[in-house]
Amino acid sequence: MLTFKIRHLAVLSLSAMLIAAGCGSNNSPSGNAAATNAGGNANTAAADTAAAPADKLDIKVSFYPMYEFTRHIAGDLADVELLVPAGVEPHDWEPTSQDMARITDADMLIYNGAGMESWTAQVLDSASGSKLIAVEASKGLEIMESAEGEEGGHAHEHAEEAHSTEDHDHEHAEEAHGTVDHDHAEAGHTHDHGGLDPHVWLAPSLAIKEVRTIEAALTSAAPAHAAAFKANADSYIAELEQLDKDFKEGLAGTKRKDFITQHAAFGYLAKEYGLTQVPIAGLSPEQEPSAAQMAEIVEFAKANDVKTIFFETLVSSSVAETIAQEIGAKTAVLNPIEGLTDEERSSNMNYISVMRQNLEALKIALNE
Repeated sequence: MLTFKIRHLAVLSLSAMLIAAGCGSNNSPSGNAAATNAGGNANTAAADTAAAPADKLDIKVSFYPMYEFTRHIAGDLADVELLVPAGVEPHDWEPTSQDMARITDADMLIYNGAGMESWTAQVLDSASGSKLIAVEASKGLEIMESAEGEEGGHAHEHAEEAHSTEDHDHEHAEEAHGTVDHDHAEAGHTHDHGGLDPHVWLAPSLAIKEVRTIEAALTSAAPAHAAAFKANADSYIAELEQLDKDFKEGLAGTKRKDFITQHAAFGYLAKEYGLTQVPIAGLSPEQEPSAAQMAEIVEFAKANDVKTIFFETLVSSSVAETIAQEIGAKTAVLNPIEGLTDEERSSNMNYISVMRQNLEALKIALNE
């Protein structure tokens, strides 16, 4: 009888060891998540794995505003990766072959659209037939064709649906695991955006609409988390609505309504708050103005007693400084938030805090 009990206990012990080994296998969906907790102890990794949702989305986003919006909506329910590195001008960035592979393997690519990311057509062609879902955050918004378009000129109307596409140049691939959304407006664009002004995120009211588009896409991809996505989006939108209110109140009674900026990125912001953007160059930050354009800006600045010339982070301020010296004005930053500098990152700056800096800079310049 004693021999039987010893054998019985040995079998139970061996079974428990086998079960424990099976639970620790990296072949399970949670096993890979635990492996990412490098440097932690086994108990911590196991706890992190147990807390992580099994259907966590793998999302790649093009540049900073898209990252900021997406991470607020997704919370802990997705791994959100920014493609354009910190401090890099997104107009100049092109994906490497490794970047292309990471995007193709992801569940979702979120990008602004309207010509901002010239590389998306190539990526989406490569991803045709994969599980990748492509989300154009500006879809459904009225996109201005140029800086002049802010004064009632032509506009490009995007289709309303977050996952639909109006496709003239590419085949729209639909697979059982998802869709790849091809946007004909992206094809063939260079850094001048093909004449479209993509900077919609600089008007908080339009940023709110981009957040809702991203929320809808995440909800479609992971409907089990719809309530969480909505709650996260609602919370962030409340902050954006307050920002919009502060811009309206802060810019309503300024002494002047026109401002000179080096990069024509602020057309939507100007239109939203009754201002007039006077750009030195065009939509592309690396575009150099002609001598005639420079002379025209100098003449305008002198005639209107402009005391501040705005430039932006991530690109050279030399053009703005040249004009400022010519007219005896100063320079200041008006940030298009296309990416954060290392200094901004170390200071924990984000979209809303940078936009508040923009508001203060405009209030000072417009009341001089």
